[in-house]
Amino acid sequence: MVLRNLRAAFDMILELGDQKFSRTMGLRHDEHDEAFTLSQNATGHVFQERLHTKCMHDNVHRSIYVDALSLRFVDTEQFQRLRDVRQLGLCHMVYPGAVHTRFEHSLGTYYLADQAVTRIKNFQGAELGIDRSDVKTVKLAGLLHDIGHGPFSHVFDNEFLPKILPGEKWSHEEMSVDMIDYIVDLHHIDIDSGDLRRVKSSKEKRFLYDIVANGRNGIDVDKFDYIERDTRACGIGNSFSYSRLMENMRVMDDEICYRAKEARNVYNLFQTRADLHRTVYTHPKVKAMELMLADAFLLANDYLLISEQIQSPEDFWKLDDTILKAIETACQPELKSAQEIILRLRRRQLYQFCNEYAVPKEMMNHFKDVTAKDIVCAQTRSGVELREEDVVVNNQKIDLTRGQEDPVRSVSFFQDYESNEKFKIQKERISHLLPSFFLDRIVRVYSKKPELVEVVAEAFENFQLKTYGIKTQVHGTPSGKKNKRTPSF
Repeated sequence: MVLRNLRAAFDMILELGDQKFSRTMGLRHDEHDEAFTLSQNATGHVFQERLHTKCMHDNVHRSIYVDALSLRFVDTEQFQRLRDVRQLGLCHMVYPGAVHTRFEHSLGTYYLADQAVTRIKNFQGAELGIDRSDVKTVKLAGLLHDIGHGPFSHVFDNEFLPKILPGEKWSHEEMSVDMIDYIVDLHHIDIDSGDLRRVKSSKEKRFLYDIVANGRNGIDVDKFDYIERDTRACGIGNSFSYSRLMENMRVMDDEICYRAKEARNVYNLFQTRADLHRTVYTHPKVKAMELMLADAFLLANDYLLISEQIQSPEDFWKLDDTILKAIETACQPELKSAQEIILRLRRRQLYQFCNEYAVPKEMMNHFKDVTAKDIVCAQTRSGVELREEDVVVNNQKIDLTRGQEDPVRSVSFFQDYESNEKFKIQKERISHLLPSFFLDRIVRVYSKKPELVEVVAEAFENFQLKTYGIKTQVHGTPSGKKNKRTPSF
């Protein structure tokens, strides 16, 4: 009786929304009948599938219903490991609310992938040949896209691995693919081999793969979730509306396109992402702590063999953020140097940020990463020995996903649902207030020893004069930074 009442309620909602559905999508009567039938069938499937799902409450998307197949992956120790991998590495040390993990983000991406593919299937399923298997694989791709991330997320693959294994071509994306195969084999998950292949990558119906990881223009539900989640956690403004963009998308020629009126919203997506990079992900103190963490891992690696665990998913899944506490509380004398760095981090006795500058636009094409050696060689002060190991240089690239190119030039738009033509939009036709340049390169220098801040800052200024003929930094290093001393333990 309860199930019949619920089904009757679904039918009533569909009937009441019939006319609004036609007006919203701009469909003729015959087109409406076909689309509405698809919508009813899809709703029927959703109703049946809800009987075998698990509801998880998320602080961003509220109720997330995880289907039975996806639960087989979620309820494994390899996926549960993501609860111990923070989404934003050490950003919570500056933004206390940024304590969310890859677990929540993976569920959120799963939810949005489901929303996107279901919407496309409801409105264009017959035209595009989308079946339930397609929906299933897109949802799984969203759920598992980050399962290969290492401890403290990007700190591991951007700061630690390049130093311990220079030249090694390792990525968390490739580990995610290997981890999926490992989970399926280890837990005997019953999934069609063709579906499994399409979860990892697919050239068929490319628009489906673009929902989660869009290599064409960077607009995907992965960004939708982390932008919404990260801005909320850090208290950063967000002018981008992912729900509005999803309501105004359509597949044309195997590509997801958007209504022309959403062009400003698309720019807001890329600009908000860049703002997060500038103010949160690469905050000077966040980077100082990440550089210290990477150094601690480097010192602990000879004893713990951290870098050897990246070769196979069987070993890799055992790595997570708890490695920091394991190093910190270990009794082995081999870890003493690493523990001293972690103790400095806990007491907030950080590598001292000396200064930074933005590389001039006219020098951007010829820019080479600045090294500690470059800074040391620029030292002119006598009486103080400045060594490369005393200096850390952080070269940061921040763009709108396409380097110096306008990312919106890779996005296709359409006028309305009655038109069958897709087109590009030049930014001058949208607004003259939009950016004219799309890439920043920031060079930062840190001193590992507080008493060397003044010497390092001076050498950094000399380097700018030698390289560019001017000091490109905004201001001098504050005098308060120049009178500190290295902590003793």
